[in-house]
Amino acid sequence: MPDAEAPLAFTVDEASVGARVDALLAERSGVSRAQVKRWIDAGRVTVGDEVVRPSRKVALGESIEARPLEPVEMALAPEAIPLEVLFEDEHLIVIDKPAGLVVHPAPGHPGGTLVNALLAHCGDLAGIGGVLRPGIVHRLDRGTSGVMVAAKDDDTHQGLARQFAEHTIERRYRTLVRGVPRADEGRIERPIGRHPRDRKRMSVEAKIGKPSITNWRVLRRFRRAMTSELEVRPETGRTHQIRVHLSSAGLPLVGDTVYGRARGSDARLGRPALHAARLGFDHPIRGERLVFETPLPEDLLGWIADLGPAEDVE
Repeated sequence: MPDAEAPLAFTVDEASVGARVDALLAERSGVSRAQVKRWIDAGRVTVGDEVVRPSRKVALGESIEARPLEPVEMALAPEAIPLEVLFEDEHLIVIDKPAGLVVHPAPGHPGGTLVNALLAHCGDLAGIGGVLRPGIVHRLDRGTSGVMVAAKDDDTHQGLARQFAEHTIERRYRTLVRGVPRADEGRIERPIGRHPRDRKRMSVEAKIGKPSITNWRVLRRFRRAMTSELEVRPETGRTHQIRVHLSSAGLPLVGDTVYGRARGSDARLGRPALHAARLGFDHPIRGERLVFETPLPEDLLGWIADLGPAEDVE
C-alpha cells in the first residue's frame, strides 16, 4: 500500500521524555491517536530499529520514525448543514461554530456534525487529519460556540497542528461564571487528567495529569446575581480545560452541569456559557498573521441582559 505522505522522523527531546509513542506521534503529526494506532499495528512505526506498541514510553535521544498509511475510505456522508464562514481560501476555512453542533462523528453522533458539513461545503477532505476527523485541527465542545479553523490540505493541517502544539495560536474565550472574584485577573496552573473515579470527566485531582495553564481576567461583575463575565486565555489545550480550571478555582461556568453547581436556571441556558471569541494564527502556506473575532451569541447576550446592573473593569 503506498504511503499517503513522506515518513515522519524526529528525536525525542527533554520535553517529550516519558510520553507514550502514540500520543507523541499524534501531537507531532496532527492526526488522531486512532490513526497513529493503525500505523503502529501495521508495523510502520519504529523507535530505533524496534517495532513498538502504542503504549511504549519514549526516552531522551531515541529516534522515532513513522511511515503513514494511505487513509482508508471514509464512511462519512456530506450533509448540507449551513455554516457561518468567516474566511475561506483554497487551504483553510474559518467558521463561527454555533453551540449544539458536534465537531466530528462519535458514538451517538454518526451524522449532523461539523465534519459532515465541511465535506459538503469543501468537497474532498479524505484523510486530511485522520479518517474520522478530516480537516479538523482542533475542536470545540458541543456546547461551546465560536471561532474554529479547519484545513483543506495536508500541509495546512500539519502547519496548523504544529502551531497548536507549540502554543503559538492565540485563543481568547468569553465566559460567564458563578461568583465574583476579588482579583481582576488570575492564572491557574494545575495539571489535568482523567477524574480518579469518573472516567468521563477531567479533573485537577487526577493521579497523572498533563501540565495545564489558564489565564483569566474580569470583564464585568454582576454582584446582585453573583455572576461575572471573564475573558479567558488558555496557554495549553487540554480537554475541558477552561471548565475544569475555573471550577477548581471556585468559579464554575454558568450552565455547566458537569463541572459546575447545577441550578434550575442552568437547564434554561442548555449549555456551558463559553464562547471562543478570538482566534489568531499564522497562515501555514502564505505566512501572514490572521486574527478572527466573533461577538457573543444571542443566548449569552440574553442571559447577560437578565443579570442586572454590571460593574465594568477598566
